[in-house]
Amino acid sequence: MLPSILSKSRNVPSHRRRLRRLLSSFLGRATSVPPATTITASPPPSSNSRLASSPHSYHQYASILQSCVAAGSLRTGRQLHGRLLVSGLGSDTVLATKLVDLYAARGHVEHARRLFDVMPKKNVFVWNVLIRAYAREGPQEAAVKLYCGMAEHGVEPDNFTYPLVLKACAALLDLETGREVHERVSGTRWAEDVFVCAGLVDMYAKCGCVDDARAVFDGISMRDAVVWNSMIAAYGQNGRPMEALLLCRNMGRNGVRPTIATLVSTISAAADAAALPRGRELHGFGWRRGFGQQDKLKTSLVDMYAKSGWVQVARVLFDQLTKRELVSWNAMICGYGMHGHADEALKLFNKMRVEALVTPDNITFVGVLSACNHGGMVKEAKSLFGLMVDVYSIKPTVQHFTCLVDVLGHAGRFEEAYDLIKGMSMEPDSGIWGALLNGCKIHKNVELGELALQKLIELEPEDAGNYVLLSNIYAQSGKWEKAAMVRKLMTNRGLKKIIACSWIELKGKTHGFLVGDASHPRSNEIYVELERLEGLMSDAGYVPDTMPVFHDVGDDEKRNMVRGHSERLAIAFGLISTPPGTKLLVTKNLRVCEDCHAVIKLISQIVHREIIIRDVNRYHHFANGECSCKDYW
Repeated sequence: MLPSILSKSRNVPSHRRRLRRLLSSFLGRATSVPPATTITASPPPSSNSRLASSPHSYHQYASILQSCVAAGSLRTGRQLHGRLLVSGLGSDTVLATKLVDLYAARGHVEHARRLFDVMPKKNVFVWNVLIRAYAREGPQEAAVKLYCGMAEHGVEPDNFTYPLVLKACAALLDLETGREVHERVSGTRWAEDVFVCAGLVDMYAKCGCVDDARAVFDGISMRDAVVWNSMIAAYGQNGRPMEALLLCRNMGRNGVRPTIATLVSTISAAADAAALPRGRELHGFGWRRGFGQQDKLKTSLVDMYAKSGWVQVARVLFDQLTKRELVSWNAMICGYGMHGHADEALKLFNKMRVEALVTPDNITFVGVLSACNHGGMVKEAKSLFGLMVDVYSIKPTVQHFTCLVDVLGHAGRFEEAYDLIKGMSMEPDSGIWGALLNGCKIHKNVELGELALQKLIELEPEDAGNYVLLSNIYAQSGKWEKAAMVRKLMTNRGLKKIIACSWIELKGKTHGFLVGDASHPRSNEIYVELERLEGLMSDAGYVPDTMPVFHDVGDDEKRNMVRGHSERLAIAFGLISTPPGTKLLVTKNLRVCEDCHAVIKLISQIVHREIIIRDVNRYHHFANGECSCKDYW
């Protein structure tokens, strides 16, 4: 009887050994344990009821069930459940609660729910157990419905209930119910409970209401690491990485010691902000605090270094991981993809599938398809898309379609791209039409570009960038009247072109530059350095490419316009502010133009430096007169 539990005695957790001792003692006096049956109300007491009704046996049942919960022993728990049904104790509140806990913890939520429904009395603990199971396993709607049912049964939620239902609201993006929970908890003694407040912060953050999350955070008088971590993550998840970094600093100043969760969230924020110095500082802090060997920290560092241009360092950390989970593979594959290292991304993807036997998910395929896009690998992209759908049965998302449309558009295969869009199972979004419009710009396809713009205007009528892109297509084709017409349409609608801006971080301070900027304190030195470089480039045969200037003006004026582009100013400042050989990382909010791309290649060769440009689309690694994109971007 129960051989799987009683047969082994070595190298097992203490709670399992305790369970075996209890079973051995109890079963030595009891009759055989019947298998668990369908969960119903308890039948009339049998001949075993005398045994079951004794206080000693009752406490034995309770103790064994508690050990089953601790050990996760579902099989033993089901057998004991059958005995309880026969003995008339199947509806006992204490014992049934332990069984609900066991079933829910082992993922048998339906069994837990059936037993819960026949319990005559339900305490707040058993409500919480089931709400937690639904919040974690789904459907989350059931968790919210159970929470609402507590009031009908006269059960008052506690400090465990509120975080659980808030987690369900966050997963459902159910802001309305989340606000109702907030209003209700505000009138209770749990209003300043750290876990309840952390749940509120997380719920508002997941629903995109960061300011509401901050209001909750600011209203907490005693903040521990849990609350600080929730608010830092809220900023990071909602595209406000600099505020996340600032809050992390304030956390330390307030005497709250950062945890591994703090570091993971803050390093992720540093990655999104391309704040490499801050990320490296956090890396060192993690090592000093003893977190250096934890894979969670290393995985976040892989992502941070990849997004900050140090993809080789990211790979070193990836190779040091003790256990490579799917999220780790995704971070490294996506890192290669965003840098245009398509061969490395595909090699790692195949290693993940064939050698590590890790099953890719939709994020993995976004990474490899992006790599193919940046590498111009049309055939490989189409093959991977088919692999995703036919072999792994992953339903393509808009992101997957965008990658494929982009690579087809770059290659000038507009018929395929347009057919793909028309055959999509969901409505194409602005990313899809933007990818097609960008391909039209590259290949000067005016007709299809006009169609793409029309779709974009319907989706994003206030986005000036779409109008600018079509105007540039007209200008490239020499259709200056139509280009002027589009710009006039922008003016009539009150739309303004996004101002190009580049920035570089040195010694913990960020320096920003606009086109033709002369506001920097070292502006004179910057322009002197640019003139010096231009002279050396002219000696090497450089002739300015004024094609990116989409204005009907003279060549001299066009040359002056490209000369003052923001990324050149940032690079020149970096060169005069750092020792020879220092790697430079410049971030730009728009796409790098063709002339600047050629100029930066020459600069990298002249000054013998590696220069990394992170523009709105991808990373460019310039070294020895070449770029990692191989002039395909």
